[in-house]
Amino acid sequence: MSGKNIVFLVLLLFIPISLAAHFLEWGELIVFITAGLAILPLAAWMGTATEEIAVVVGPSLGGLLNATFGNATELIIALVALKGGLVEVVKASITGSIIGNLLLVMGLSMLLGGLRHKEQTFQPIVARVNASSMNLAVIAILLPTAMKFSSQGIGEQTLQHLSVAVAVVLILVYALTLLFSMKTHSYLYDVGVAEIEGEQIPHSKPNIWLWSGVLLVCTLLVAIESELLVDTLEVATSQLGLTALFTGVILVPIIGNAAEHATAVTVAMKDKMDLSVSVAVGSSMQIALFVAPVLVIAGWVFGQPMDLNFHPFELVAVVVSVLIANSISSDGKSNWLEGTLLLAAYTVLGFAFYFHPVIDSLG
Repeated sequence: MSGKNIVFLVLLLFIPISLAAHFLEWGELIVFITAGLAILPLAAWMGTATEEIAVVVGPSLGGLLNATFGNATELIIALVALKGGLVEVVKASITGSIIGNLLLVMGLSMLLGGLRHKEQTFQPIVARVNASSMNLAVIAILLPTAMKFSSQGIGEQTLQHLSVAVAVVLILVYALTLLFSMKTHSYLYDVGVAEIEGEQIPHSKPNIWLWSGVLLVCTLLVAIESELLVDTLEVATSQLGLTALFTGVILVPIIGNAAEHATAVTVAMKDKMDLSVSVAVGSSMQIALFVAPVLVIAGWVFGQPMDLNFHPFELVAVVVSVLIANSISSDGKSNWLEGTLLLAAYTVLGFAFYFHPVIDSLG
């Protein structure tokens, strides 16, 4: 058993601890910390279950399943927060997921992989396609924000209607990217698929009912732990001296995506940079083209003012992240210095969000 799996098994102990902390009223801060730690192994088990089921159902349906559940943990946390009226935290978590995957995850992958293998390569064509998709996501966030600042007295309802319309377009584009990667141009992604298959040790066919049960149980537990996390978020973060903005941009995405982060870095150190970039950039693309639009539509259903009108500071962070990530990945090569540059950009943005005073005017 790998060290990563041992750590995740130990972290499972925080599930009963977090429940005990909630029912025995040990305090919001303890509940918040233990619930966050409990979500980490559950996210990892959800990812494993999805991959095992994908082996049985085949590459096409398996690819769709992976795409759907790729950010399920974070989507659940965001839906719980949205239903609780924490719209600014939800928007911040979308921002944080995009910049975290593009800068933190890809930066760590390139740094640690580059230190071990000097220079690594990956498919530049796939990188360019992903870059174009992220550019579209930036435009989708930019337009509602620009409309809000360029038009006096524009109502929230108008912004939400625009955001819902844009969300439908983004979901359609996401569906087309799945068609592109899994059907019409799947040969471009064959390297990544081969690497995934190479990571798996030959074994008997997985039990689809067992792994479906694991996926269901983990999903339910993530929903319960997310409720605990969100209910204690405001009090706990204020006790820690953190703002809602910093919590949403930095803490929530790291909790929701920790398992994926570990996978991307691990495979990069094994010189499988195609797969690492696919995980990091693909996750950002899924957040921008699928998770964010779903949350906009969910906000409309819940009666919460969730739209794509992000705070300009968040928008700047996303634009900066997409620009530097696209410029570094466009040549299909990476080294430790490029990884350091991405990490430096993430660190600078992290400091900026930590010291940024804006809370109430978000969204």
